Amino acid sequence: MAEGRNQTGAEILLAGVSKHYPKSIALDDVSLQVEPGEFMTFLGPSGSGKTTTLNLIAGFTDLTAGYVEIDGKRMDDVPVHKRDLGIVFQHYALFPHLSVLDNVTFPLRQRKVAKQEAEARARAALLTAGLSGYEDRAPKELSGGQQQRVALARALVFEPKVLLLDEPLGALDKQLRERLQLELRRVHREVGRTFVFVTHDQEEALTLSDRIAVFNNGRIEQVGTSKQLYETPASLFVAGFIGESTKVLSDDGRTITVVRPEHGELFSRDTEVGAGRPAIPVSIRQAIYLGSGWKYEVVLPDGSTGVVRGPRALDWLSGDEQSAWLSWDPARASVFDAEPGATADAVAA
Repeated sequence: MAEGRNQTGAEILLAGVSKHYPKSIALDDVSLQVEPGEFMTFLGPSGSGKTTTLNLIAGFTDLTAGYVEIDGKRMDDVPVHKRDLGIVFQHYALFPHLSVLDNVTFPLRQRKVAKQEAEARARAALLTAGLSGYEDRAPKELSGGQQQRVALARALVFEPKVLLLDEPLGALDKQLRERLQLELRRVHREVGRTFVFVTHDQEEALTLSDRIAVFNNGRIEQVGTSKQLYETPASLFVAGFIGESTKVLSDDGRTITVVRPEHGELFSRDTEVGAGRPAIPVSIRQAIYLGSGWKYEVVLPDGSTGVVRGPRALDWLSGDEQSAWLSWDPARASVFDAEPGATADAVAA
């Protein structure tokens, strides 16, 4: 976590947490410690267990096994409304008949906070959320992004130690979503609470998080910083889910080498690749100019595809498709055991 942060959040501890249904296992023996004031993201595909875990922390779902602690206290018999949690969902759930200010003061009124104090705290929360001056508007007069900020202010106004966010930016367009990601980072650093954020978007997770827990099939595959997950993935799943990559199946089918786009290099077939560097023949399917550099889609000998990025165009490349060597530094690649019977299609997935 960043040094000097105002840490007023609570620690969250998951110990052997499981959630089983009669015909399925949603979560299986998950243990995790979220530090006070940390921005922890649960990342994974649909059905991986990330939202189930958030619901278990909130108390919306009963545990099958294990336990949850918040701020050192077991939550076994603690109902949702007594867990001191702020919760923000993808759908804003604002009261349409109330003004922005009244929406934000609502949690304080429920807690019997005096009207004058409640209004002052709500205005401060709206200022933090970047909505000062919108107090008298109705929710229908706001954009989607503004409504989500109101929901954020309402969740923060009673100063919970933990804020749970279940894909809160999922309904927004890409440009607005990226802008609000930066706003969310700013708010987190200002308020110092513990944020637990659920998303299936790996770019969003990399942008926002102090650490990320990668979920797959009801388990956590790896917990780490964005840099750790990207550069030293602990499994083939993490390597494939975090960022783009090229996956090379060994000749004997026993291992898979994962090469990040910026660590691969393309050479003309007339060029001799340096000693000690592996190289495989590929065909360049297309070259895409991205402004900051070039992206090349390549086809490997087994028919799978890969990606290589570079700052400059390949001056020897001509035509829509060109044979080349794909080479990489072994020290900057990750190697994993292949599943028995692995195929090119399975590796590329």
